[in-house]
Amino acid sequence: MANGQYIIEQFEAFSPKKFALEGDPIGLQIGTLNKEVKRVLVTLDVLESVVDEAIEKQVDLIIAHHPPIFSKLANVTDRSATGRIVMKCMQHDIAVYAAHTNLDVTPGGVNDWMAEALGLETCEVLAPTFENTRYKLSVFVPDEAVESVSRALAEAGAGQEGDYRDCQFHVSGTGQFRPSMEATPYIGEAGELERVSEVRIETIVTELNQKQVIRAMKQAHPYEEVAYDLIRQERPAAPLGLGRIGQLSESMTLRSFAEHVRQVFGVQNLRFVGDEERLIRKVAVLGGDGNKYVSAAAFAGADVLVTGDLYFHVAHDALALGVAVVDPGHHVESVMKEGVVRELTRRFKEKKIDAELIVSSANTNPFQFL
Repeated sequence: MANGQYIIEQFEAFSPKKFALEGDPIGLQIGTLNKEVKRVLVTLDVLESVVDEAIEKQVDLIIAHHPPIFSKLANVTDRSATGRIVMKCMQHDIAVYAAHTNLDVTPGGVNDWMAEALGLETCEVLAPTFENTRYKLSVFVPDEAVESVSRALAEAGAGQEGDYRDCQFHVSGTGQFRPSMEATPYIGEAGELERVSEVRIETIVTELNQKQVIRAMKQAHPYEEVAYDLIRQERPAAPLGLGRIGQLSESMTLRSFAEHVRQVFGVQNLRFVGDEERLIRKVAVLGGDGNKYVSAAAFAGADVLVTGDLYFHVAHDALALGVAVVDPGHHVESVMKEGVVRELTRRFKEKKIDAELIVSSANTNPFQFL
């Protein structure tokens, strides 16, 4: 078992809350994380059937993509589905945590899982929503600790430059300091001027990882007071946001591509808009309701947008813009169940977290087809 708060800290290291769109009701929605968790259930939706599954499997924590509570509740009674969900969870001490648009935005999250399933290559963000500001981090380290501090910086994610990792610049020099009489210096004596052979390590961090990098740096550094600078850079990191746009390895007709989408996501039926003989190569994908992003897909040069819940008039707009649309439904976001379990399995192994991860088997797709 592991503490519930610690488990969510590992999840948020992967999908930070700061990535969520404004007003999105994410985070802990029901119960408490201040408890020991033995089993975690991962689901797309939190319906009564999912809660019943969690009760049967003696689950302590549910991680969901779609928040069960989107707006304030006037009351919590057994006369509404949401009320019954809340009551059952509280009665059985099941916490519910939701990661919605932050899981869509995060690198390696919902939209990347969908793009990967479709076989898209050289993917970029379709609609930027989060500026991942870059900073230059400079830290002064005594010679004997350079290796350990350098390694800690790299392992915490510093020094990522495109396809390169662990990028650093080392400069040797002499550091000078005089510890106060109250200090307990690693090197030198209190009240005495000390000169030490040091190395200045420079690397790049981002808004996303700067806190964890600085924490790891301080833990690895031998000095009582660590001397470092953090300077904002004009050149931003790659943008983060909703949707992805990439290319198929080979062109195919829209009809063939629609069949490819149907098979990849295992849906019985889907809708598509456009000339079925049109050749498709550049593909945009956006999990969930992507009606607002048809123009973004067209502007980015996509031949087709794969998204859900397409509106009638938006379909007309897509035709006018010259971009095809394939709508396999909102429920294809269920790729997140296996994706989250894979990511947390890796993190649990690294952190030696002894908690079982379960993919929900409950079918939460409300639609049937004739």
